[in-house]
Amino acid sequence: MGSNVAEPRASGVAVLAGEHAPEKALFGILAAISFCHLLNDMVQSLIPAIYPILKSSFHLDFGQIGLISFTYQLVASLLQPFVGLYTDKRPKPYSLAIGMTLTLAGLLLLATASRFSMLLIAAGFVGVGSSIFHPESSRVARMASGGQHGLAQSLFQVGGNAGSALGPLLAAFLVLPKGQHSIAWCSLATLLGIVILFRIGNWYKFAGTGPKSDRRVALQRPALSSKKIAFSIAILVALIFSKYFYLASLGSYYTFYLITKFHVTVRTAQLLLFLFLGAAAVGTVAGGPIGDRMGRKLVIWWSILGVLPFTLMLPYANLFWTAILTVIIGLILASAFTAILVYAQELMPGKIGMVSGLFFGFAFGMGGVGAAVLGKVADATSITFVYHVCSYLPVIGLLTAFLPNVEKRKVRQAVSPAKVH
Repeated sequence: MGSNVAEPRASGVAVLAGEHAPEKALFGILAAISFCHLLNDMVQSLIPAIYPILKSSFHLDFGQIGLISFTYQLVASLLQPFVGLYTDKRPKPYSLAIGMTLTLAGLLLLATASRFSMLLIAAGFVGVGSSIFHPESSRVARMASGGQHGLAQSLFQVGGNAGSALGPLLAAFLVLPKGQHSIAWCSLATLLGIVILFRIGNWYKFAGTGPKSDRRVALQRPALSSKKIAFSIAILVALIFSKYFYLASLGSYYTFYLITKFHVTVRTAQLLLFLFLGAAAVGTVAGGPIGDRMGRKLVIWWSILGVLPFTLMLPYANLFWTAILTVIIGLILASAFTAILVYAQELMPGKIGMVSGLFFGFAFGMGGVGAAVLGKVADATSITFVYHVCSYLPVIGLLTAFLPNVEKRKVRQAVSPAKVH
């Protein structure tokens, strides 16, 4: 056999060639997939950004608003792990373009919807498109990483965060003044995404580093039992719950909170939502590279538990400090997902699509469930009460203490000789 394949060692590490090979990161591919992530998530974030418009036009209550979020996020949540599991075994290079096409269909339906049921169907199409896009695009980012997995995932994620921040701006300056039908103009962004993703599909197909060659990619399995890996994954899922349930309170209801408590205009509320989402985009950039250098567990500690003092202060702040605190919360909390995702990928190498689909899917699911539950709580109590309840969610970050130090294990194992043949 070639010299790049090592035998499994007694320490529990199996090496299957090349994923950690010291190749150069392909920043052109990373930039392209990040830009498409921006377009995809910009369209998604447009949906909650236009909730005030839909609420007025369709005479919706908070429960129905939550149901829209629940629909597109739950569809994406349920499908993503299965998409990832399927493409781990059967790569589909052009599935990315297909996913964006389904998102385009949902967008056009949203622009022409005349009944609440049509809004739900449109949201479902967007959810299906997202379920196809995220697992495969995360795999593309890892393929193009050159071994810098945290950096690659951060660059990929920041595109999504930037897109999420742009959605409210589109709502404020396009949809709000011109009405629901103007959403159709956003389809131009998805058409551009389809063209770029088709070209990425060509690279994916002919690069020779796709899922079919995963057997030739160096995969180091941590020296952990299956039960310990499963327990660690469960902790990571709990941390995702904490992050995205809290983010649901801001993503879906922050504009209503600002309008209700501080009596600001819809446009001002949307601009402040953009400020929060923009801060989250900046925070995302830092999480991956810091995790590559200082360890992902440290980033997880800081990004989940570290945000607690600020979430506890938020319900008592005035408008100025509300804007400041949400920026700080966005900066800190956004760094969590990249660290959690890459940590999980290192726990389960060779199942990149399934792991990516599981965590993207669960993140979407928690966002959807959170939006639906918090909408009901807001109807039964008040929108302000929601922020009092959610302020304690980062306490779940204490579970990070039970995660194994995978990176330290790798350092110790790297110094032991491996038989190469």
